[in-house]
Amino acid sequence: MSLPLWSGLGLVAPLNARVLGTLPSDVGGISIDTRTLDAGDLFFAIQGDIHDGHDHVEAAFKNGAAAAVVSEANADRLKSFGTLYIVHDVLRALEDLGRAARARSTAKIIAVTGSVGKTSTKEALRTVLGHFGQTHASAASYNNHWGVPLTLARMPVEAKFGVFEIGMNHAGEITPLVAMVQPHIAIITTVAPVHLEHFASVEDIAKAKAEIFTGVVEGGTAIFHGDIPQSTMLLKAARKAKVHNILTFGLHEHADAHLDYIELKEHSSLVTANVLGKTIRYELGSPGQHLAINSLAQMLAAGACGLDLDAVAAAMGEVRPAKGRGDRLEFTLPQGKITLIDESYNANPASMRAALALLGQSEPAAGGRRIAVLGDMLELGAQGNSLHAGLLDAVLEANVDLVFAGGPQMRNLYDVLPVAKLGAYAANGPDLYEPLKYFLNAGDIVMVKGSNGSKMGKIIAAFKAEFTDTPAS
Repeated sequence: MSLPLWSGLGLVAPLNARVLGTLPSDVGGISIDTRTLDAGDLFFAIQGDIHDGHDHVEAAFKNGAAAAVVSEANADRLKSFGTLYIVHDVLRALEDLGRAARARSTAKIIAVTGSVGKTSTKEALRTVLGHFGQTHASAASYNNHWGVPLTLARMPVEAKFGVFEIGMNHAGEITPLVAMVQPHIAIITTVAPVHLEHFASVEDIAKAKAEIFTGVVEGGTAIFHGDIPQSTMLLKAARKAKVHNILTFGLHEHADAHLDYIELKEHSSLVTANVLGKTIRYELGSPGQHLAINSLAQMLAAGACGLDLDAVAAAMGEVRPAKGRGDRLEFTLPQGKITLIDESYNANPASMRAALALLGQSEPAAGGRRIAVLGDMLELGAQGNSLHAGLLDAVLEANVDLVFAGGPQMRNLYDVLPVAKLGAYAANGPDLYEPLKYFLNAGDIVMVKGSNGSKMGKIIAAFKAEFTDTPAS
């Protein structure tokens, strides 16, 4: 039987709160969103950029909240709705509760960042480590100034492993977050030209990512991609942070975990790797070389947790793509069946190239074609136009038959494509749905990708609304 997440009395000290009303015996969860709040949760009335959580306290109690954490300034108007923990700053109280959760935990803690692949790596670790004990991990991409303390505060005291995704858009953002998490193991999946709108160079991005090493506990481990140009800088940053256990992964033999052989299949990858001098073979339940390389970081992290590598390898087959990150669906259209690869969650130059390579290794059914439906990659600053046009070589290498491009920046790619590969262009990515649907033939395999802001997920939703979908076999 699981222990209560927090006792009502046990919340008072970490929140530094005064209580108005009857203390709950315990709370079962932590919520900042009344739409997903479960009965018995503690609701934090966070002041967001758009919404003020204090305006939703009444709804929280109607949905069964055990209590709410509110600011002194709002307490009087909310006291009639239920028990309140009253604090000076609600977000600060959430941070303090997160620190208290970390302080009481005996779990092995892993923190993950990177320009590409951090959510997939976090989800893979959730799956794999779950075979060896209760594993707590960030929900969705809760990796920012409120997502990290929220995830910490939700960590059960009996968890054996904790996996935390840490993101950033600006320099200095990771440092306070990793100071809360205090990981035993810190992973940087890779460094790529992402958020260039806020950074002068990829090297500056690497420096910001390397902040994750500053929070590693004494005796902890740093893991990063050894093949990238910034690896030497990451090594120096880890040493400067006094992390002495440093491991690398990649394709080259100098890495502590490197690929010896990979066979890419339609729905999986057969991997032979050398991990810490030991040959390990496993089938990864997701296709793609980039995912196989990231699985090496997961193997190293599991090994650093003291787990048997052969047992870890056996669990790798259960790793599946996260939603919007390569999951495959089949749709039955009037023309016949098509396969859709949903990469709509987000995009940057590195992940876009990886997704195109994934499309290239996919074999359409008889008479089918490879079709890429691409939306803008955002936050690339002055280099945005050239980085979009520069995808041409990846399109050609993947033998993509048709490209549908959405958004003003993706126009730069569309304008340099061979005429034979032109599908359609739309100023807004979601508007590609109708022309795409018109062009499709039975057997086509379609990959949809773009940054969140380009709203390419609406194309996936439109297919699901109009046609029957099933997971691709």
